[in-house]
Amino acid sequence: MKLYYSPGVCSLAPHIALRETNTPFDLVKVDLNAKKTEDGRDYWQISPAGYVPALELDDGTVLTEGPAIMQYIADRADATHLAPRNGSIERYRLQSWLNFVTSELHKGFGALFNSKMPEEGKAVAREVLLARIGVVDKHLGSNAYLLGKDYTLADAYLFNVISWSKPLKLDLSGFRNVSDHQSRVAARPAVKAAMKAEGLIK
Repeated sequence: MKLYYSPGVCSLAPHIALRETNTPFDLVKVDLNAKKTEDGRDYWQISPAGYVPALELDDGTVLTEGPAIMQYIADRADATHLAPRNGSIERYRLQSWLNFVTSELHKGFGALFNSKMPEEGKAVAREVLLARIGVVDKHLGSNAYLLGKDYTLADAYLFNVISWSKPLKLDLSGFRNVSDHQSRVAARPAVKAAMKAEGLIK
């Protein structure tokens, strides 16, 4: 199994999931500008969309899109602590949060990273994004993690996306619960190991 990644981007969340489940895998770094893997392959041939993450299975099948990849990893490892059983209401709650993070937060941050976005557009995107982070902050005021008292895949994804506030200098000082959640997730051994492997921490 191979995870195609680029340091610190959204491939960090499935990377964390692989380490949380002790799944054997190889990391393959991708130059997203050149669309080349570190061993010289054309990344377009692996992922037609040209972005990470992509998970190549042992039979050559390639999965894309972080939330789908994370759920596959958890299900394959029977890691119900990370992804509740399919068909359960808790699984749908997990999917609800994964969808919220991907559509309301991930894409919101993406607009701020876009060098072609005019500043007026970024100002609007920033306002909307902060409002959405406020929704999460309120929820975390009475919950240690997104699904309640237990850490799941959704928390890894939220941690990954919220970490982008630092390079963007997005002020999240008013969101204490989100900040506390970031600290709790950052302290997990699997999270530390993934970040170290990507060169994000020493």
